[in-house]
Amino acid sequence: MKMKKLVSLVLVAACTLSLAACGSKSEEASSSDEGKKETLVMATNAEFPPYEYYEGEEIVGIDAEIAAAIAEELGMELKIEDMAFDSIIGAVTSGKADIGAAGMTVTPEREESVAFTDTYAHATQVIIVKEDSEIAGPDDLTGKTVGVQLGTTGDIYAEDIEDVTVERYNKGFEAVQALTQGKIDAVVIDGQPAKEFVADAEGLKILDEAFTEEDYAIAVAKDNTELVEKINDALAKLKESGKLDEIVAKYISADDAE
Repeated sequence: MKMKKLVSLVLVAACTLSLAACGSKSEEASSSDEGKKETLVMATNAEFPPYEYYEGEEIVGIDAEIAAAIAEELGMELKIEDMAFDSIIGAVTSGKADIGAAGMTVTPEREESVAFTDTYAHATQVIIVKEDSEIAGPDDLTGKTVGVQLGTTGDIYAEDIEDVTVERYNKGFEAVQALTQGKIDAVVIDGQPAKEFVADAEGLKILDEAFTEEDYAIAVAKDNTELVEKINDALAKLKESGKLDEIVAKYISADDAE
C-alpha cells in the first residue's frame, strides 16, 4: 500500500514538473515572439533604376524606400523579392507577395487581376533611338522594330502601333543594348530608367515627344481591401509629411523630373 502511494506521488510530481516545463516553454516562445514585427513582402524587378536596382547586394531605389517607409508606418518589416517583371502580379495574386511595386502603371488589364493603391508617382513612356535616327516621334514608329521590356506598359502600348514588330526583352537594358547593336529601331520604356540607360550608352537619345503619360501605384491582391486602405493611409501621411517628395528627390533631381 505504501509502495502504491509512493508511486502515485512520484507520478503526480512528474506530471506537475512536465506541465511546469511545458508552461515555461510556451511562455518562452510567447516572450520571444513578443515585439517581433510582421513581414511585408514586396515583389519587384530590380532592373529599373532609379525605382529599383541593386547597389552591391542590396535593392535600393524610389520604390524600395517608399515601401520601407510604408512598412514602418504599418509597424512591419519589409522583405523585397526580386523577380521577372511579368511574374510580379502572379506573385501578388498567389499570395507569395503582399504587394507589387516596380514602377507599375495602373492599367485596365492589370486591374482585372489586382487592386491598386493610390498613385504615388507620375511617369511617361518615352522613345529611345540612335542619335542619327530618322524617327522623330511616335507616328514614325509605324513599320519599325521596337524593343520593350516584357510585361511593361511599353510592351502593351507598342502593340497598338501600326505594322510594328515588337521585340521583347526580360530587362530594359537588354532592349537598349539591342538598339545600340542595330538589331532594333527604337526602344519604348519608362522615362526615368530611359535617362539612366541613355546616360550609360553612347550615340543614343530620348525623343522630346512622350509616347504615353501614366501613373504608378502599388499592386495588392484584389480581396485584400484592408491592406489597400492601410497603405493608402500610410501614403497620405508620407505625402503630408513631405517624406514622399524627399525620397523621390533623393533619386530624381528637379531638372530630371521635367
